[in-house]
Amino acid sequence: MSEITIRRAQAHDAERLAHIGVATFIDSYVFDIDGDAIIAHCTGQHSLKVYAKYLADPACSVWLAEYAATGAPIGYAVNCPPDLPLPLEPGDIELKRIYVLSRFHGSGTGPRLMEAAIDDARQRGAPRLLLGTYEDNHRAIAFYTKAGFALAGTRQFQVGEKVYDDIVLARRL
Repeated sequence: MSEITIRRAQAHDAERLAHIGVATFIDSYVFDIDGDAIIAHCTGQHSLKVYAKYLADPACSVWLAEYAATGAPIGYAVNCPPDLPLPLEPGDIELKRIYVLSRFHGSGTGPRLMEAAIDDARQRGAPRLLLGTYEDNHRAIAFYTKAGFALAGTRQFQVGEKVYDDIVLARRL
C-alpha cells in the first residue's frame, strides 16, 4: 500500500514508538486484559525509555510504519537477541514486537514489517527468527503461520496479576 511507509526507526523516534506501542497493545488486547492491568503494563513496557533502549542497542533493529499523508505512526516491529524460555541456537533473533493498528490490518503493512524483520535476521546470519504470541490470538497465529513460522515451545506472560499462556514460534532462515 503506497499510503504506508516503512522505515528504520532512529533515536529521535522513541516517543513515536512509545505512542504506537501503547495504542497497538491496547488495540490488540482490549477484550482480553483487565483495564487497570493493561494500563500498568503499557506504562512500564511501552515507555519512551524502553524504546530509547531498543534504538540505542546495536543488537536490536526497529522499524516504524507510518501513514504517508500525515506521518502518523500506525505500526512497528522490533528484532532483538532472544529472551525466551527454550533452547536457543547461536545467533537466533527474536521478533520481540510486531504490531499494526487494527484499522490497517489487510493493508499489507504487517507482511511488509515481517519481511523487514526476516531480511534483518538473515543479514545478521541468524539461523532462526523466533517470536512469542498469546495462544488465543488466532489472527496473529494465522499471520505468523502464513509467514512460515511453526510451533517451537511455550512460555508464560504476566500482565498485572494474571498469567497468560503464550506459544513460541520459529521460522528457519
